Amino acid sequence: MAVGKSTLAESLAEEYGARLVYEPVEDNPFLPRFYEDPERYAFTAQVSFLMERYRQQQELMQMDLFQRATIADYVFAKDKIFAELTLSRDELQLYERIYSLLDSRIKKPDLVVFLDAKTEVLLRRLKRRSRPYEKRLGRDYIEKVAEAYRRFFHGYTDTPLLVVNTSDIDFVENGGDFADLVREIGSMGQGVQHYVPLGSS
Repeated sequence: MAVGKSTLAESLAEEYGARLVYEPVEDNPFLPRFYEDPERYAFTAQVSFLMERYRQQQELMQMDLFQRATIADYVFAKDKIFAELTLSRDELQLYERIYSLLDSRIKKPDLVVFLDAKTEVLLRRLKRRSRPYEKRLGRDYIEKVAEAYRRFFHGYTDTPLLVVNTSDIDFVENGGDFADLVREIGSMGQGVQHYVPLGSS
C-alpha cells in the first residue's frame, strides 16, 4: 500500500523489456463501499479481488508466458493478507476454501520482491497520490496492514524472495537506487535475501 510497487514494476518492465501486469484494483466496485462500511462489504470486496486476480492470471497463462518475461506489481498469494485482516471467522473459512481451489491453478513466479517502508513514509506517499477513498485511512490501519504484510512474507516459502527496505530510497528520482536494486535482483538465488540500501544521496 503506497510503497511504490507499481512504479518499480514499470521501471523493471522497461529495464528487462518485459510485459507489465498491474493489480486490478480500480475495477473493484466494492472497494469504495468497503472503506465506507468495512464490516458489511469486506467479504464481497475480497472475493471480487480474488476472482479478478485469478481471471487475470489465467489469461496470462494462455498467452506467450514462456516466450516473454512478465513483471506484475502484485503476487496472487498476498490476497490472503487482507482476507485475514478484514473477514470474520466464518467468512475467512469460506474464503480460504475458494482461495485454495484457485491458487492450485496459478503458476508461481520465479521471484517475488517485497517492498517494505516505515509507516510515516507510507502515510506521506498515500497523501501524495490522493485517491479519494483512501483519505479515510488512518495511521492505525496503515500500521496494521504493513505489519500483516511483514508477517506474511516472514513465512513466505513459495518462491525466492527479495525483501527491500524502501524508506530511504527513491527508485524514480535516483537512478543509482534503481541500478543497485537491479544488481540485487540479478544476484538472487534460492531462498530469502534482504536488501537494506544506504539511502539516496
